[in-house]
Amino acid sequence: MFSFFKKKAPSPATPTAPDLRDFASALPSVLPAAPAPQFTPSPSIALPPPQPVPPAATAPPRPAPVSATPAFSAPPPEEVAPARRPWLDRLKLGLRRTGAGITQVFTGTRIDDALYEELEAALLMADAGVQATEHLLSDLKRRVKEAKAGDPAAVKALLADAVADLLLPLQRPLVLGEAQPTVIMVAGVNGAGKTTSIGKLTRHLADDGVKVLLAAADTFRAAAREQLAVWATRAGEPMTRRVDIVSQDGGDPAAVSYDAVKAGQARGCEVVIVDTAGRLSTQSHLMDELGKIQRTIGKAMPGAPHEVLLVVDGNTGQNALAQVKAFDAVLGLTGLIITKLDGTAKGGVLAAIALWARAREHGRIVPVYFIGVGERLEDLETFDAREFALALLS
Repeated sequence: MFSFFKKKAPSPATPTAPDLRDFASALPSVLPAAPAPQFTPSPSIALPPPQPVPPAATAPPRPAPVSATPAFSAPPPEEVAPARRPWLDRLKLGLRRTGAGITQVFTGTRIDDALYEELEAALLMADAGVQATEHLLSDLKRRVKEAKAGDPAAVKALLADAVADLLLPLQRPLVLGEAQPTVIMVAGVNGAGKTTSIGKLTRHLADDGVKVLLAAADTFRAAAREQLAVWATRAGEPMTRRVDIVSQDGGDPAAVSYDAVKAGQARGCEVVIVDTAGRLSTQSHLMDELGKIQRTIGKAMPGAPHEVLLVVDGNTGQNALAQVKAFDAVLGLTGLIITKLDGTAKGGVLAAIALWARAREHGRIVPVYFIGVGERLEDLETFDAREFALALLS
């Protein structure tokens, strides 16, 4: 298994941190790729000798058809690394509900105003939002004009380019190793898949040999600690030795977070992940509690938390953008995890998030570190803008 994170090179003046492998790469496939079949003629089959072809009647040669639009060709296979192709297949399957309404626009034979109107409606139905839809349509029309494209398949490919370019600023690796331990605070609304995503990240980190400590700061939800413990033990004894859990029954979430950071420092852990209780972004007193947890973590370790991640349910569409804005205002988010893209036709919300991120003050982008298309471990993967665009419009 190759790594899920990117390791920051340590300064020569500081002690060398344990080596973490490059996390910008994606997860490996669970099953190895099958070798390409080789055709070998059977020795028991004899092919007849070629028969002479009788001369055809002489006829004037027909001119080859001429098209003003270059033929559309599918993206070359090298656009996607071989190790990520199984993931791309899962992503295509997960995004089929979102992409179906968009791709059917290109089943006709003409490029006209009617096509753009249908595409506008499809993007809005996919919850791309008004501003992102206008941006994509404007960009697409410019690309079509420059390429002199007159074939729907070619226009579809140009739309994939426009989507990829819009989403590209969101594609950044999660960097670990700048501090030890690296403290990651994770927030989200109820039911977004926060604790499950933490479990998957923990599993991948532990599989890469990283010593992880989990802070079960969701002290009010029944079985929250047990859910983390299940992920901590799912891989068996080798992983169990690399994952610790700090929790208190009914304790103060900020106190649990403080104790976890201190324990992570004392035990030589490389990563501490703080699981906070799910909450609605409209409940100000619960959002204030998140701010308290964040400040308490900073008291336990100056500069922490080093990452503040928000887990967003892809099913919520435009409401996901409202969540991102609300949590960012309180916590100053450093990254996102988008989950459940396989159960929604609203995956276009990533375009709305990207447009918002590009327009933020001070140019600080909130990247999408991971996206999820299922419940299995391998269904959580690093975000790649080009892969997402290809899967969406496949």
